[in-house]
Amino acid sequence: MSILNFFRSRKKPATASIAKERLQIIVAHERGQREQPDYLPALRDELLTVIRKYVHIDDDQMNVILDTQENYSVLELNVTLPDR
Repeated sequence: MSILNFFRSRKKPATASIAKERLQIIVAHERGQREQPDYLPALRDELLTVIRKYVHIDDDQMNVILDTQENYSVLELNVTLPDR
């Protein structure tokens, strides 16, 4: 019986608490890495739709960058247009 008690006496950390701690670390890391606002992907898609009304371009031919400084933000849109 003492051998069974030896194995039972070890306390394992609760799996739920470990998962919760890991999730908190991941969320904190993602918040720190997050530089662009939530609307930027939707804005990119809408701009791509409007440009496609006039010129055929692929998704990878458009690049949207948001540069935030102390007092202002700059939205840079780079579109590679096909040669005619």
